Amino acid sequence: MTDTVRPASDVLLLANLGTPSAPTPPAVARYLGEFLADPRVVQLPRLLWLPLLRLVVLPLRSRKVSHKYAEIWMDEGSPLEVHTRRLAAAVRARLPGVRVEHVMRYGEPSLARRLKALRDDGARVLVLPLYPQYSTTTTASVGDVIARERPQARMVDDYHVDPAWVHAVADSIRAHWDRHGRGERLLFSFHGIPKRLVDGGDPYERQCHASARAIAADLGLSGDAWMTTFQSRFGGGKWLSPATDATVGALPAEGVRRIDVVCPGFSADCLETLEEIALQNAEIFRSAGGDTLSYIPCLNDSPAHALAIAGIATRAFEAWR
Repeated sequence: MTDTVRPASDVLLLANLGTPSAPTPPAVARYLGEFLADPRVVQLPRLLWLPLLRLVVLPLRSRKVSHKYAEIWMDEGSPLEVHTRRLAAAVRARLPGVRVEHVMRYGEPSLARRLKALRDDGARVLVLPLYPQYSTTTTASVGDVIARERPQARMVDDYHVDPAWVHAVADSIRAHWDRHGRGERLLFSFHGIPKRLVDGGDPYERQCHASARAIAADLGLSGDAWMTTFQSRFGGGKWLSPATDATVGALPAEGVRRIDVVCPGFSADCLETLEEIALQNAEIFRSAGGDTLSYIPCLNDSPAHALAIAGIATRAFEAWR
């Protein structure tokens, strides 16, 4: 006779944005089709946007974007999925008695399907979006899925100035400087969002600036040694500024020859960091007369990151009791 194993009473789902399953046009089209169809991401009338998305945007963008993914693809798969999966394993090792899994808002492993499967589990389910700063375009979309699939679950809204997370990012910058030397300016590059969302009450911009200030303070940087910029603009209208690419392109004219760029809004390296910053923006900087743009990797599955996330989750579970 075998003993039955009682399921853990707590489940922690570490939720990241998502990624294609392969660096191919069909896989990219499936992923972008789900991502860009979310009204939290593109706030256009559905009757206008969805036909445009399927008939124009996906056919045009999928092939181009698939080539970008191919440039950064790892042997184990998409960098975002690989690093998030490894982070979940590292957090699991620090939270005995908690089932720690990684999920994606878009793509696989699906947050929606995992929450649906946990409906009759009886466990306390905590969803921790791996977005340090809250935004209606990202975090709120995770909340939409929770409300639809398992309303009893709880969600961590943000951790943009969590001391352990701030120190982990600062230490990763110090370690990078120790290995590669230090640039003349440090850029904190965050994903951009339309300005009208901030004007409508989205706290994202404020939290990005708070994160950058906290990390700079941990590093002991003076105000002229660092700056905050916003990347990855998609579509028209006014977005948060200053733009990362425009800033990178302008710095050489100010006599800046070497810069470092870190992306504290991203928990794991992905297309926006490895291709857009480390490749595209590095070329922009060189073309403008700069010497070196040194990209500082995300925290990924580093021990300090796992410890910070485990601490955030532990406090959230304790507040639930």
